[in-house]
Amino acid sequence: MPDPAVTPLTNGELARIFHEIGDMLEVKGELVYKTVAYHKAADAIAHSAVEIFAAYQAGKPPRIPGVGDAIAKKIEELVRTGRLEYYEKLRAEVPPSLVALLEIPGVGPRTVRQLNVELGVETLDDLKKAAEAGALRGLKGMSQKTEEQVLAGIAALENRQDRMRLGQAEAIVGQLLAELSGVPGLRSIQPAGSFRRRRETIGDLDLLAETDRPAELVERFVSLGSVDSVLAKGPRKAAVRLLRGPQVDLMIMPPGEAGTYLIHFTGSKDHNVTLRGRARDRGWSLSEKGYLRIGDDGEPLVGPDGEPPELRTFPTEEEAYRFLDLAFIPPELRENRGEIEAALAGTLPDLIRQSDLCGDLHSHSDWSDGIHTIERMAEAARRRGYSYQVLTDHTVSLAIARGLDLERVAMQRAIVRALNERFEAEERAGTAPPETPMGGFRLLHGCELEIRADATLDYPDDVLAAYDVVVASVHVARRQTREQLTARTLAAIRNPNVDVIAHPAGRYIGSRDDLDLDWDAVYREAARTGTALELNGSDERLDLSDVRARRAAEFGCLFSIDSDAHRTEELDNVRWGTAMARRAWLTAGQVLNTRSREELLAWVAAKPERVAGV
Repeated sequence: MPDPAVTPLTNGELARIFHEIGDMLEVKGELVYKTVAYHKAADAIAHSAVEIFAAYQAGKPPRIPGVGDAIAKKIEELVRTGRLEYYEKLRAEVPPSLVALLEIPGVGPRTVRQLNVELGVETLDDLKKAAEAGALRGLKGMSQKTEEQVLAGIAALENRQDRMRLGQAEAIVGQLLAELSGVPGLRSIQPAGSFRRRRETIGDLDLLAETDRPAELVERFVSLGSVDSVLAKGPRKAAVRLLRGPQVDLMIMPPGEAGTYLIHFTGSKDHNVTLRGRARDRGWSLSEKGYLRIGDDGEPLVGPDGEPPELRTFPTEEEAYRFLDLAFIPPELRENRGEIEAALAGTLPDLIRQSDLCGDLHSHSDWSDGIHTIERMAEAARRRGYSYQVLTDHTVSLAIARGLDLERVAMQRAIVRALNERFEAEERAGTAPPETPMGGFRLLHGCELEIRADATLDYPDDVLAAYDVVVASVHVARRQTREQLTARTLAAIRNPNVDVIAHPAGRYIGSRDDLDLDWDAVYREAARTGTALELNGSDERLDLSDVRARRAAEFGCLFSIDSDAHRTEELDNVRWGTAMARRAWLTAGQVLNTRSREELLAWVAAKPERVAGV
């Protein structure tokens, strides 16, 4: 029987304990699968719809996805006794300050253990002092360069802004919406803020809800198992900090009045300031609650008999914008970069949509650094309704990614040919997947061609000419001068067989800086030769960025939106590439892979002519 004196633990408190166990096991050097199991169990506990402590006390232990027998027994021990011997033992062995060292970029569990055992390092300050004193270089496997990297990592940690990638934010939003969707009275709930605008990184999250019973929704929100702390709670709004996650703000909209709420809480701040100025010029004050009639002094305009000032509200954003004689402005454009003037003039672009894409020009298989087979990747693309998918495994000099030598290129080409013969036969027989488009699906043979440090390309022109599509990229010698890096990129652009420059800036958001290129020179030459610049949809890259893509569009550049998928699930990356294209004001006509397969191949075939004509 449970001890009635045991203090009940919320799902969030239980989850925190098992996350900490996973952290401590990681520092101790336990097998990865074991540490991952504790973190997965913690996540499952945090998001469980059942109050786990109460269920155990009632003698009805729930089945929790991701929680095996060993962890279930530990939950039972916590419920019955209020303590967990295993957890207390780990805390005695691994101080929490030691776990915190794992947050330093480039510092892993093995390094933390070595620093603790050999130098007695237990805190961030201990490590900083040891590195500054040159103590690390005396340890096995460490050097002066290691000390410099550690100090740089500590500086990055001290100065970092806790921001999420789009995919991380999407996962959190999806979980929260699922957990709140069943609350009585809820009519609608959706994300707002920078996530709705699809900024490349996200800080806090905002949720907007229409409900007839706001108190119940607020109470459910603040009591979610994933909530670490409640920052604010009121009758129509609340703010929480999630366990190992961001701050999330919930705002309640009166039913039927969502228009101005959505505009206000989607932002950006500069967009909203400009809108408020336009409203004031027309005799109205704009806030999330609606348009309030004001006098010449800027104060609310009371009626002659003391009637309250007129307040205009709207159920949709379209109507709220129309009140200011503006066309609807898509959320991705709301950055005060000319979108309000364009809406007034009726010149907003018809932005590209993900459904406009006919295929994907950049994907990998297990022949280089991908996870899934060629056939599995192709089948997944075919079932997306694509007309084509380009297989672009790495070329020979990128050994770390198992780049293909010419013998393997020939073998791969034969596999692609055989798959396409099967696809064609199935289409003729009427047995192709129902998602297959009218013109059928074909896997196109391409490569991700390495641009070498000396500005030469991995394969000779006769080999490149045999590919259906060639994308080229820079991976090595990234610290060359601007002149050298630019010359390498231009060499690929000017090659008659290179069709796309993949992830042109070579960046990883927050961890690897952009290449130092003469960007206008790159844009100019890409436009002149008709070489497409990629908007890489991996949320770690988003490269080109929206700002760079919009600048490139001014030069007349053509773009591709690609997944850079290394597994089937990553084919969905095109949604983020499309979001960046929309933020760059791009239309379908500016994106290469909105073209049919025949149009794409004709465009590829014309590249030598375009280069020769320059």
